[in-house]
Amino acid sequence: MNFNYASELLQLCKENNLPISEVMIRRELANTDTTREEIIQKMTKSLNIMKSSVKIPLETSIKTMGGLIGGEEKKIFDRFKEGKSLTGSLTTKALAYSLGVLEVNTSMGTIVASPTAGASGVIPGLLLALQEEFNLSDECVLNGLFNASAIGYLLMRNASVSGAEAGCQAEVGSASAMAAAATVEMMGGTPEQCMYAASTALQNLLGLVCDPVAGLVEVPCQSRNGVGATNALICAEMALSGITNIIPLDEMIECMYSVGKTMPSELRETALGGCAKTPSGCKKCSIFK
Repeated sequence: MNFNYASELLQLCKENNLPISEVMIRRELANTDTTREEIIQKMTKSLNIMKSSVKIPLETSIKTMGGLIGGEEKKIFDRFKEGKSLTGSLTTKALAYSLGVLEVNTSMGTIVASPTAGASGVIPGLLLALQEEFNLSDECVLNGLFNASAIGYLLMRNASVSGAEAGCQAEVGSASAMAAAATVEMMGGTPEQCMYAASTALQNLLGLVCDPVAGLVEVPCQSRNGVGATNALICAEMALSGITNIIPLDEMIECMYSVGKTMPSELRETALGGCAKTPSGCKKCSIFK
C-alpha cells in the first residue's frame, strides 16, 4: 500500500475505508521487513520519549547550550495555576509543552525530531495536551503519530523539512501541518478533514524564515514551536467544523517549497538575517566569540 502524494493517500483511505494512520502502518509493512508489533513498538518508544520531554522542564532546572532560553514552560504553567492564563487549559498545555521540548533539545536532552529538532515541540506539545484534556488512550495518540508520519513523508518526499533549504516554514510549518492532521484524526475527523487542516496549517505559516539568533536553535525557534502548536489546533478546529480549503495539500506542499527556494540565503538558517541580524541578536552572537 504505497502513496507518493496526498491525493493518492486520500484515494487509498477512500477505497479501503481506512484512516490515514492505518494506511501509513500498512505502507510501512509493505516497504520494511518488520511486523505490525515491531512498528507499533518503535512508535511507542517515540511516544514515551515525547512524554518525558514535555515534563522534564517542569521538574528540573535546565541549562541550555546558549543560555538564551530556559524556564519558559514552568512560567506558563505557574501563571495558569494562578488562574491568570488568557487561554484555556488545552491551549495553555499545548503552548507550554511545545516550549518545554525546545528547552530539553537545547540542553542536549533526548527528544524526537518530528520532523526536525528545531520543530520538535509542536507535535508532542499538542498531541499530549489533547491526551490529557480528553483522556485519550495511548493507542489514540499513536494513531495520531502515524497520521503525522504520513503527512511528514509527503512533505519530505515532495518538498523539504529543512530550514536551511526552505526556511522555518519547512520546519515549524511542516510540524504544524503534521500536528493539525493528527489532531483531526484523533478527534474523530475524516481523512479529507485531515488534509484540509494540514493544508491550512502550511498556508498560515507560509513564508516563515529561519533566522536563529547566534546560530542556535533557541530564539526565535522556541516561541515559534508554540505558534506551530496553537496554529495546528486552530486549523484542526476549523476542519472539524466543516471549513474546507480551496488549495489541496499537494499544491500547498509544492507552494511552500517554491517559496522556500526563493528565500535569500540570509533567511535560511545562516543566522545572517531576520532576528539574527537585529542589533540585540548580533550582541548575543558576540558572547560566543
